[in-house]
Amino acid sequence: MAKKQEVKKIVLAYSGGLDTSIILKWLKNEYGAEIVAFSADLGQGDELAPVREKALKTGASTVYIDDLREEFVRDFVYPMFRANAIYEGHYLLGTSIARPLIAKRQMEIAKLEGCDAVSHGATGKGNDQVRFELAYYHFDPSIAVIAPWREWKLNSRKALIAYAKKNDIPIPITKKRPWSSDRNLLHISFEGGILEDTWAEAPEEMYVLTCKPEKAPNKAQYVEIEFEQGNAVAVDGVRMTPAQLLAHLNTIGGLHGVGRVDLLENRSVGMKSRGVYETPGGTILREAHSAVEQITMDREVMRIRDSLIPEYARQVYAGYWFSPEREMLQTLIDESQKTVNGVARVKLYKGHCRTVGRKSETNSLFNLDFATFEKDKVYNQADAEGFIKINSLRLRIRSLMQGKK
Repeated sequence: MAKKQEVKKIVLAYSGGLDTSIILKWLKNEYGAEIVAFSADLGQGDELAPVREKALKTGASTVYIDDLREEFVRDFVYPMFRANAIYEGHYLLGTSIARPLIAKRQMEIAKLEGCDAVSHGATGKGNDQVRFELAYYHFDPSIAVIAPWREWKLNSRKALIAYAKKNDIPIPITKKRPWSSDRNLLHISFEGGILEDTWAEAPEEMYVLTCKPEKAPNKAQYVEIEFEQGNAVAVDGVRMTPAQLLAHLNTIGGLHGVGRVDLLENRSVGMKSRGVYETPGGTILREAHSAVEQITMDREVMRIRDSLIPEYARQVYAGYWFSPEREMLQTLIDESQKTVNGVARVKLYKGHCRTVGRKSETNSLFNLDFATFEKDKVYNQADAEGFIKINSLRLRIRSLMQGKK
């Protein structure tokens, strides 16, 4: 915990939502420090429009709103998708991968502004406190970190709302939308409120990026995505920047209701928590990437890489983006991606996204002369007998020894 008398200037990761709006005022009241508000534009759309004015009215001396969309997709989302990372079989890590970039820029601003401390709005129960603070300490091991949720006594939504009313802070959460959300170019997440009933289906009015699958178009749409060294570079023959490409896939996927996930996940701190996610573009991107890997990646290379996916995903989820172990895995993964060059064709229809074709002009490992079920001249099927005998040797020995016993 930072010593209040030593803190003169704080940079706050500020979203303009209920928590960080209250935190901004609370920092002013409790620490008497100058507050620099920082919001990262990661693709939230019109959510950022009122942020500057609101932060200044709430007490910030300076407001940074930085467009980090291209850096986010190019340097964070794409490396993670080269690894095919997915947490607990469902979650494409949309919130997890955004935090290290936000923290990185926040620390840069702290240095520019000569701040004594940094602050965030993550609760003491969640994952984000870990993700933010591990990144902070990576950039400056001596930085003072203020985590209001671990200090104040405002331990409920009711207490927060009362504090907001007392300090004339607008309240963005209403009875009509009783949940919290976090949005960027990769996804939007929802948690809390009515979602804490694990049996209740998430209400349709909650979803933002995707239409209801039952109401999606009755005609399927085919999309072709081109990859170079594991990175998507074009859609339907049109080359785009990383951020443009992901935004485009979000629009297409959302139209067909692709990318909805309802997950009861295991948080880093040890409790289970329900999260509902919309990741339309990311769902398409991962499906297409896997398809190009199928035709270009060596079997044993893929086996080793796939064995690392759970660990890589855990590291991202738990906030270890800037760790040596994640960097080590990334080096191995990126080496495996040098041959992942080609095009995947995916079919979108009423919430489903599946591969229906893949090709590579430069790195295909598919050879029709060997794979065909028709007559061929390159493969002697009788050779398989020796292969099977060798591979079954340990099983036959085991059976013989058990028979003796």
